[in-house]
Amino acid sequence: MANSSATRPFRVAIIGSGPAGVYAADILTKSQEVAGGDVHVSIDIFESQPAPYGLIRYGVAPDHPRIKGIVNALHKVLDRGDIRFFGNVTYGRDVHLSDLRSCYDAVIFATGATKDAVLDIPGIDLEGSYGGADFVSWYDGHPDVPREWPLKAKEIAVIGNGNVALDVARVLSKHAEDMLVTEIPDNVYAGLKESPVTDVHIFGRRGPAQVKFTPLELRELSHSRDVDIVLYEEDFDFDEASDVAIKSNNQVKIMVNTLTNWLAEDHDETRVPASRRLHLHFLHTPVEIMGTDGHVSGIRFERNELDGTGNVRGTGELVDYQVQAVYRAVGYLGSELPEVDFDARRGVVPNDGGRVVDSSGTQVPGLYATGWIKRGPVGLIGSTKGDALETIGCLLEDRLTLPEAPRPGEDAIVQLLESRGVDYTTWEGWNKLDAHEKELGANYVPEPGIDVTRERVKVVDRQQMVDLSR
Repeated sequence: MANSSATRPFRVAIIGSGPAGVYAADILTKSQEVAGGDVHVSIDIFESQPAPYGLIRYGVAPDHPRIKGIVNALHKVLDRGDIRFFGNVTYGRDVHLSDLRSCYDAVIFATGATKDAVLDIPGIDLEGSYGGADFVSWYDGHPDVPREWPLKAKEIAVIGNGNVALDVARVLSKHAEDMLVTEIPDNVYAGLKESPVTDVHIFGRRGPAQVKFTPLELRELSHSRDVDIVLYEEDFDFDEASDVAIKSNNQVKIMVNTLTNWLAEDHDETRVPASRRLHLHFLHTPVEIMGTDGHVSGIRFERNELDGTGNVRGTGELVDYQVQAVYRAVGYLGSELPEVDFDARRGVVPNDGGRVVDSSGTQVPGLYATGWIKRGPVGLIGSTKGDALETIGCLLEDRLTLPEAPRPGEDAIVQLLESRGVDYTTWEGWNKLDAHEKELGANYVPEPGIDVTRERVKVVDRQQMVDLSR
């Protein structure tokens, strides 16, 4: 039966409370087509973690000041009271697709991309070889990763030239006490404090004009106290495509100017050397991680040259670096969702403009996707808003033709979760946890000799988060 009832709300479930999910909810609640019609919308957001915000809380380096602004914007949306939040509820375990179809007229998947993309080279599985996403989850206090991280290497390689690679390298090279102004958990501070690191090397496959990070992230590297940035003249190659990009793209121009200025400053012999160094290498393709007794002892690259189009070709020259740990940060990949077709190569739910499709390309009525699980891990926060707008547009076009949920009452999902003993958290519960973390920050007593004020200290343990919320 088509969804034409004027006596009940149009019920929508959103899976994921990161920017993609919250933006979709916000756009849907503000839609004039819904608000001005006979049917009003009712939205529930489900999140596998007890706390909201997804990758903003568990996937972005804590020393990014601009993230606070994004969190504030998401908070305002969820704090209005017209969107319900169910935390600590995992799709495919606590609730299934049949449950959602029973209670909701439409389901939007906004689960993002949290796994490391594969880097298939010899030695990738050696002890001391790590995924950048796993390390990010650790320093962001994700409840489902181990509390300890093996920070024993003096020399480290980070493979990748995107923002995540810069985040990983910056956190690895920073002095632990300089991270105390952030919300890092106590176990993360303790781990970073014991790190013996002296040198962190970032390796990119292409040249300085083709890097994937942004000017803000690049400039943040220079803000680390007692960390020198080291560059190499042989890595600074520019072809015709590079020149065009520098002249036509202001962002590229800024980054190239920043890098070339750092290269010139690097030769200033009057500077007092720092105790740690952050090396930026370009035109390097990893070919092998070398090991001794099963542990990383080095990494081998092939030197590249630009081919005139901004792409590269190998020169056949091999170069080795002595490192004791390797972090790959070559991109994220989405995870398969139960009962929904999945494109494993791209790491996305197959869709047409946000409408989920099956393996034959046929639209699956009532199922939608937005964010990175829809289009892959590309673009910044602004892209996510436009993405959500497209998906919600499709949903609103389809609304009157969708089958009605047989149990549309708002209490139905609550009864189902409680009948299964799911310790779900609510928005009111998050406000309690949020206040507790801020109290931990206000009451933090630093070690002697360290003068720091902390806004919050993140709680890591899942059960503790649930208990504080409930």
